[in-house]
Amino acid sequence: MNESKHIVVVPCSGIGKTYGTVGREAAYTLAEDLRPACAEVVALSLLVLGDENTRRRVQAAPAITIDGCKLACASKMVAESGGQVAYEANVLDTFRRHRHLKPKGIAELNPEGQELAHKMAEELATAADRIIGKEEA
Repeated sequence: MNESKHIVVVPCSGIGKTYGTVGREAAYTLAEDLRPACAEVVALSLLVLGDENTRRRVQAAPAITIDGCKLACASKMVAESGGQVAYEANVLDTFRRHRHLKPKGIAELNPEGQELAHKMAEELATAADRIIGKEEA
């Protein structure tokens, strides 16, 4: 990928938590479907473990972080790893904008949860476009 048009997406690792699942689904939808040419998902767990390759990837490109709760683990870990958080997203904020989409499930989201993840991915795609646009300016 062209580094000047590249972003990393670091989703919540809230395994066993519905909002964590929504965030991860949104990240993969962004990177695989909506912005595959510029977005790459990076596992938060690898940053937590101090994986050097993952740290370099986070330091080399602006990051979109997706947190599933107020602890903001993804945002904090990117910053602690020397990365630049260009956009912070929180699943709870997206849910507040779409209260009719009550997510349920962990291993597999209900249809409302899947739709919420897609809405979040669309918001993230807009953020990714702004980040890339800033880099080109």
